[in-house]
Amino acid sequence: MSVLCCPDPDPKFTSTQLCRKLTLLAHAPNQLWSWDITKLRGPAKWTYFYLYVILDVFSRYIVGWMVAPRESAELAKRLIQETCEKQKIEPGQLSLHADRGSAMRSKPVALLLADLSVTKTHSRPYTSNDNPYSESQFRTMKYRPEFPERFGCIQDSRAFCQTFFPWYNDEHRHSGIGMMTPAMVHYGLAATVRENRQITLDTAYAAHPERFVRRVADPTSPSQGSLDQQAIKLRRRYSLNSSKECLKVIDTRRALNFPAHATKHGVNCRSGSECNCHVSNVHPVSQ
Repeated sequence: MSVLCCPDPDPKFTSTQLCRKLTLLAHAPNQLWSWDITKLRGPAKWTYFYLYVILDVFSRYIVGWMVAPRESAELAKRLIQETCEKQKIEPGQLSLHADRGSAMRSKPVALLLADLSVTKTHSRPYTSNDNPYSESQFRTMKYRPEFPERFGCIQDSRAFCQTFFPWYNDEHRHSGIGMMTPAMVHYGLAATVRENRQITLDTAYAAHPERFVRRVADPTSPSQGSLDQQAIKLRRRYSLNSSKECLKVIDTRRALNFPAHATKHGVNCRSGSECNCHVSNVHPVSQ
C-alpha cells in the first residue's frame, strides 16, 4: 500500500504538480478499509436506526457491520476492534478511511487505532465524494427491490442485514472487481476463477469460432483498490481529454471575442460603412 501526499489543487500548478496527489492504494485484502454510518428509517417519522459498515476497498468485502439505535463513538470503537480481531490484522498492516463524522473523528476511535497501529485517514472537509466505496455499497443496498421504505423495529433492520450482507459478499457479482464476488477476491480465489473462465472461453471458441468477431475475450481480473477522488476531479477540471471538450472551449472563446452583431450579419460581414461590426477579415473556425 502506498500513500502519496500533495499540496491542495490550484489552477497555477503545472501538470507534474497536479499528479502529486493524495492516494491510498491497496494491492491485497486487509490493507485498506473504508467505513461509514447510514440511517435506516424507523416505524415513525424522524425515527432512525444506524447501520455501521466496514468494507475492504480491494475486495469490496464487508468485513464488519452493526445496527444500533444511535450513532456512538463507543459502538464504533467496539465494531472496529472486533473486526480487526476477526480478520487478524497485524500492527502496521491496515489503513482505515472514513469521512469527517463525529464518530469517525472521536477520541475513543482515534486512541483505539493508535493502539492497534492502524493508519487513520479522513475525507477532505466539505467533500462528499471522498468516501466513494462505502457510499456505493449503501446505494446498492438501498436500491435492492426487497429494501423496505421503513423498518418496523430494530430487529427487522437486523434481520434484513443478516440476509443482505451474505448475498452481497458471496453472490453479488461486482463490476468493479471483474464480475466476481467480494468473497472470491477477499479469500484469494480470483486467480482460479479467472483461469476457469479462460478455459470456458477457449472451449467455446474452439467449438464455434464464427461467433467471435475478433478473438477470444480476455476475462477481466479485479484491479487494485484505491481512494483517488482528488485525481479524478483534477483531471476533469484542468485537462482537455477529447476533441469535444476542445471544441467547447473554442466555441466559448469565439462567443466571448466576437461582437453580438457579428452573429446577426454573419462572421464575414462585408456591409461596408452601413455596418460597424469591423470583422470583415475574421474567418470562422473550421469545425
